[in-house]
Amino acid sequence: MSIEHKVALITGGTKGIGYGIAEALLRAGLKVVITSRTETAANEAAKELASKTNTNGCIIGVEADVRFLESQQAAVSQAISTFGKLDIVIANAGLGHFSSIEELTPNHWKDVIDTNLTGAYNSIKASVEELKASKGYYITISSLAGTNFFAGGSAYNASKFGVTGFTQAVMLDLRKYGVKVTTIMPGSVSTHFNGNEPSEKDAWKIQIEDIGTLVIDLLKMNPRTLPSKIEVRPTTPPSH
Repeated sequence: MSIEHKVALITGGTKGIGYGIAEALLRAGLKVVITSRTETAANEAAKELASKTNTNGCIIGVEADVRFLESQQAAVSQAISTFGKLDIVIANAGLGHFSSIEELTPNHWKDVIDTNLTGAYNSIKASVEELKASKGYYITISSLAGTNFFAGGSAYNASKFGVTGFTQAVMLDLRKYGVKVTTIMPGSVSTHFNGNEPSEKDAWKIQIEDIGTLVIDLLKMNPRTLPSKIEVRPTTPPSH
């Protein structure tokens, strides 16, 4: 299935998984919009990606905050005004605050839920009519933490369990319109998440380009077939 010339919006696309997906889509011939909470970060990442992939004119950076529906609606509008349509939305923006429930602050709880879970809602709510029109694709980046709980993870677990369930329900809502919906649930990925500094010590982890490849494979899947929930983890755990 040809995916060239399709238009994708990726939230939190300036680094980590979102960046890896953006690069893969550009190399596959798509037009890409990446968002960040800051205009500077969005524009710098877009410029860097265009240079790496030799795709000037095929990517823009947009300042948008997934916690707010109006901000996502503005990002969708900018994607359409720039590239004329919208085929794919990837709700990737996310963060984590990890501590025991005794130490977890209300602000940290709200930040995680508003970004990870409400952000996924805002991303599809702002784009659902466009995706129905294009018979497009909505992909969320959940986590293995969306099915496996752990100590110190109450906020993050709650957000990712929510994203997993939310995405599956949206899939049932939208499949009758020809809109595909998938949640990807990665395990350990080599990113800057939670203060990590990617290096050779992360060689055993999933790499961001691996998630990019996975998204390309999903987009090329025959329209009759939908992998609706995908768990992905490193092949070999670290040796100590």
